[in-house]
Amino acid sequence: MKRNIEDYIKPGVRVHLVGVGGVSMAPLAEVLQGKGVAVTGSDMQRSGTVEHLLSLGIPVTIGHRPESVEGSGCVIRTAAVHNDNPEIAAALAAGIPVFERAQAWGAIMRHYKNALCVAGTHGKTTTTSMCTHIFLAAGRDPSVMLGGPLPILGAGHRVGHGDTIIAESCEYCNSFLSFSPTVAVILNVEADHLDFFKDLEDIKASFRRFAQLVPPGGNVIVNRDNAGARSAVDGLDVFTFGLEEGADCTAANLTWNRGLPAFDIVVGGESYAHVSLRVGGVHNVSNVLAAASAAWVLGVPGSAVEEGLDAFTGAGRRFEKKGVFHGADVYDDYAHHPDELRALLTMARTLGYKRVVCAFQPHTYSRTAALFDGFVEALKLADTVVLAEIYAARETDTLGMNSDKLAQHIPGAVCCQSLEAVTACLADMAQPGDLILTVGAGNIFLAGEALVREQ
Repeated sequence: MKRNIEDYIKPGVRVHLVGVGGVSMAPLAEVLQGKGVAVTGSDMQRSGTVEHLLSLGIPVTIGHRPESVEGSGCVIRTAAVHNDNPEIAAALAAGIPVFERAQAWGAIMRHYKNALCVAGTHGKTTTTSMCTHIFLAAGRDPSVMLGGPLPILGAGHRVGHGDTIIAESCEYCNSFLSFSPTVAVILNVEADHLDFFKDLEDIKASFRRFAQLVPPGGNVIVNRDNAGARSAVDGLDVFTFGLEEGADCTAANLTWNRGLPAFDIVVGGESYAHVSLRVGGVHNVSNVLAAASAAWVLGVPGSAVEEGLDAFTGAGRRFEKKGVFHGADVYDDYAHHPDELRALLTMARTLGYKRVVCAFQPHTYSRTAALFDGFVEALKLADTVVLAEIYAARETDTLGMNSDKLAQHIPGAVCCQSLEAVTACLADMAQPGDLILTVGAGNIFLAGEALVREQ
């Protein structure tokens, strides 16, 4: 018998979250508790997030034990937790229904008038963060679920009391197809996560299904400049944004000052807002247009767009300044797809530094192999490249792929076998006036943090 998660998200029911310390599991625990659900959780290690949940009166067990699920109405797990997990195995054996995290968020979204879901191969966290700034400035008191920390929130989530939830929406494993968007934003559709999707056409089909989740009266907002996004929604009724002529929401009078853009946001030929950004790059102009489009269709005044974005200095791990080492500025960025890397390095070269030094950690063997040529060409935009070994994440190397193979195609690239070696290499080469970037979705940021501590 198929169970409906809605039947369990109600007062008095006990719900157990496996992996409760995760970036979108912790806010889920808070939201469920706010709805009167009796929440318990487990995680493999103590963390600041776990301590926070404990302070809210949410019991968290360290370690995964079968007895932890006893008495639960249902169990919710992250995508990284499989059926051989002791708690999941015990729940299944006892007939306790097990749901995915995305299913829970989808059910919660149905309780909001507006569910603003931001999707795309890249740019999701930044654009969702921009939306958060705008809706806070508008006094809409949104709930927020992000894929990374946002300084204005002091966390990667927010539990609000308004009628809007803003959620970063990931396509991996088709997770976002469990969501319930009333406004679906599609930033771009490119080849990625090819350990799950068959090819680009498979990815586009997934994004099309995501767009089709929007009910009548809702809005699908699409990047007109991105061929994959346009193709994915071909024939659907959409609101478009972009820098190319013909978009419903576009930028006018675009100027640049030391790598930072200022421009008018124009919707339907009418001026909506004027913004001067504190983050650089053409890709962030596009992200602003996406966030402004969402604000416009939901009735947010242009003044809130201006106020919100004036205070936006970036999301955590998105061109985030870590400090200075011997006169070189050290920044960190999450870019782990060739398009993201190209946008980052193109923007970095406009900032007036003597050299751009990029320490890059590829993320997963499958992505590195599938997008190899793209990584090589993007990395050539840096003046100097230091490569860390591939961050395996969920994979084992069955492809014979490693960072040395990338280094062989990038003139002057250096390959390091450990993060300590990356830090030492950066320390040796750093010069006043350099921009040192640690880049990747794994733990490469630790190398930059260690470097700054040596100052």
